[in-house]
Amino acid sequence: MKVVSRLRASLLLLTLSLLAAAPLAIAQTAADHADTILHPADLAKILPGSVFFRGQSATTQGRNSGGVHYADGFFTFATLVDNSGYSTGIQEKYQAYFITEVPITIGGHALAPGAYGTGIIKNASGAQFVVLDIGAHDLFTTDAVSDAKFRRPTPLQVTEGEAPGKYRLYFGRNYVEFERAK
Repeated sequence: MKVVSRLRASLLLLTLSLLAAAPLAIAQTAADHADTILHPADLAKILPGSVFFRGQSATTQGRNSGGVHYADGFFTFATLVDNSGYSTGIQEKYQAYFITEVPITIGGHALAPGAYGTGIIKNASGAQFVVLDIGAHDLFTTDAVSDAKFRRPTPLQVTEGEAPGKYRLYFGRNYVEFERAK
């Protein structure tokens, strides 16, 4: 009889503890369904050690990477690459490997899902963000914004933008804003 009573008491306590934890689990599930900014440690499992671009393989710099994990499970991320084996013309433009699994817009330009070379170039009008296809052909160039107030710039990182659903891809203090295409 005592064993049955202890068993019932244990089951009751277990049931009460599960019921008490349910609101927390529901709250965590709701939070898990928001877009998340990714830092280098977050990308360690999915970032390739090297990438193919314009007929060669380039080593990625995992410590200089960032991105977004969207609520529906898709990714957009970038990482700096070691471009030392490329011609100076390509080195000038190809500084990072950019991968997006969803259509996005950058500076008013549409970018389809895929892998791209990106970088910041400087010309007389200021810093420009350039996007190249996998064969190193220019797709588009758009103005980059210099953020002199940005604290603790790193060679490459992604942060939240000014509005919800907008993100900034920083190369040092220069950035472009991107968002998922609607």
